[in-house]
Amino acid sequence: MHSPSRSVSRKAVALILALFASVAFAGSEASRSPAAEPVTLYAGVTIIDGTGALPMANQDILVRGERIVALGPHGSLAGSTEAGVRTVDLQGSYVIPGLIDSHVHLATPPDAKRARALLRRNLYAGVTAVRDMADDLRSIGELAREARANEMPSPDIYYAAVMAGPGFFADPRVAAASYGVAPGKSPWMQAIDEDTDLREAVTLARGTSATAIKVYADLPPDRVAAITAEAHRQHIMVWAHGAVFPTRPADVIGAGVDVVSHACYLAYQLEPVMLKSYEDHTPFHDELLAKTGDDPVIAGLYRDMLEHGTILDATGSLFVRYDAGRKTYPDRKPLRCTGPTTTRLVRQAWRAGVPISTGTDDDGGVKNAWPPVYDEMFFLAHDVGMPPLQVIRSATLIGAQAAGQARDMGSIAAGKLANFAVLSADPVKDIGNLRSIRMTVKRGHAYPRAEYRPVTKEEMGDDDE
Repeated sequence: MHSPSRSVSRKAVALILALFASVAFAGSEASRSPAAEPVTLYAGVTIIDGTGALPMANQDILVRGERIVALGPHGSLAGSTEAGVRTVDLQGSYVIPGLIDSHVHLATPPDAKRARALLRRNLYAGVTAVRDMADDLRSIGELAREARANEMPSPDIYYAAVMAGPGFFADPRVAAASYGVAPGKSPWMQAIDEDTDLREAVTLARGTSATAIKVYADLPPDRVAAITAEAHRQHIMVWAHGAVFPTRPADVIGAGVDVVSHACYLAYQLEPVMLKSYEDHTPFHDELLAKTGDDPVIAGLYRDMLEHGTILDATGSLFVRYDAGRKTYPDRKPLRCTGPTTTRLVRQAWRAGVPISTGTDDDGGVKNAWPPVYDEMFFLAHDVGMPPLQVIRSATLIGAQAAGQARDMGSIAAGKLANFAVLSADPVKDIGNLRSIRMTVKRGHAYPRAEYRPVTKEEMGDDDE
């Protein structure tokens, strides 16, 4: 037993330490108080807010620190003329929310130099967030930290931990993304079977700081449903392939996943015999779709998606571009869907009212000045026929919903993060005017396009494209 004097002494020390901690905490809080944060007025812009609403001309946006505190007609905002407010005159410019690429891969295998170059290209083109869809999360976690701390020019990164059936883990990409750990045994890439303790598996995945579980491949319907239920019980999102072979799209959607990737995969609902595994890359048989008009089976899937609130991460431009390239290189193996079939599926989804995000599943190569999310937006506008306001909504608000971040980003509104792109030309008249970007603002920090340093071959390694 301790003597009373020693007990009192320890209590005194504890009180002193607690007092010191509270003073230190209060001091740190004071240093981050609103009064100490920089205030910037972006004046005289046309705001396209990302909700699909009509543009609002001659508006001001007042930003304090990381967040938008007010917006309204030019000259009307309280506090905008106070001492210390920096004004950026943007008369004649257009502002859209920061773009979101809802399907990237940054670390399979990890290559931090390449990833940082790609992220830089994204940010200076108006992309303020990306959704990483399965990689080595040891590397992604550090990239996400650097992006969040503004230690490099980069969109914020939200990422997934993978779950798949044991058969998938012979894939060489898994070995590359879990180096040093037995394939299927890492918390970020777990092999799941009927004996897996899903409560433990989801808890391990959450420990990687992942935003979501990605249900990838080689799982039967009951496992897909069980993973989804347990993930949601533990308050983590579920992102999935549109078909988790051998699980059909209807069962993936019925499980209640939050986002499905690759519109092409939905077509497999029509196959009379479902592929038994992800490793079977037999393309979808186009002749199974209705000859004309909307396909009734696909229409049923889209009704189910609307009922469940499921977002479609279409990745359409990838399939269209690859299919077109096969005309030049006919020896290339076909993807699961042709370009016309992919376009048809995405167009039917849009007409049905399914929310569509702008995922790319592509990094754009070394020769491209612009990020691939532009290609996906152009695909939605020109191939699918979506009006520019809806294309912008897909690339902003719907993307934020897909990443589980709509409370903080995806539209221009008071209280949300100051994430937006400033354009010199009207993207509603021509979505190609995205290329008129003057600056990106991410979390209140401005990145002028004039300061962009293009990616180099040395940064991109063996990329010849």
